[in-house]
Amino acid sequence: MGIGCALLGAVLTALVVAGWQPLLAWDERVARDLHAHAVVHSGVTHSMRVLSDWVWDPWTMRALAAVACLLLWWRGDRERALRVALATVAATVVQQGLKAAVGRERPVWSDPVDSAHFAAYPSGHALTATVVCGMLLWLIPQKRPGWAPAAWAVAAVSVLGVGFTRLYLGVHWFSDVVAGWLLGAALVVLATSITVGGRSPAQRTQER
Repeated sequence: MGIGCALLGAVLTALVVAGWQPLLAWDERVARDLHAHAVVHSGVTHSMRVLSDWVWDPWTMRALAAVACLLLWWRGDRERALRVALATVAATVVQQGLKAAVGRERPVWSDPVDSAHFAAYPSGHALTATVVCGMLLWLIPQKRPGWAPAAWAVAAVSVLGVGFTRLYLGVHWFSDVVAGWLLGAALVVLATSITVGGRSPAQRTQER
């Protein structure tokens, strides 16, 4: 799965860089339709800004990851704490590196409902939320399966929701958000599957 997400992310990046017209046309159509709705529905737009700027903001996600790391470290589970920390840092490095390399302009509106800085591709909100939510799901104790459905539901709403808010607010193209999801998923798989000392995280968890 991780390799597949990484390959799809690479293909999408290549299409964006190449300026593939079918993709750009789709991006513009989605952006235009959502912006038209946002302009005339100020209440919905305000809610989207709160969700995007506070609830699902990258710094909120990083704070959740930091709390998880501190708790794991305090319990002596330093390897998993480091995995969560490195995955979160890697998400920031990947998004900032690609933003600088691709340099894609954000949508421009005569009547914007929100603003954002730096380049558009990929969506840092979508990438960070995917990585943090994915790593937190990985930390759910296997002995407490009752937590799983609710945790997966919250994670799914957060990852999909933050992507939608960025589109609705007119600060990202659809492909920016999809790239964030794909690259974030690839980082989660990498962080949770890489072996240390000849054993995978899953094998060490089963030994406990």
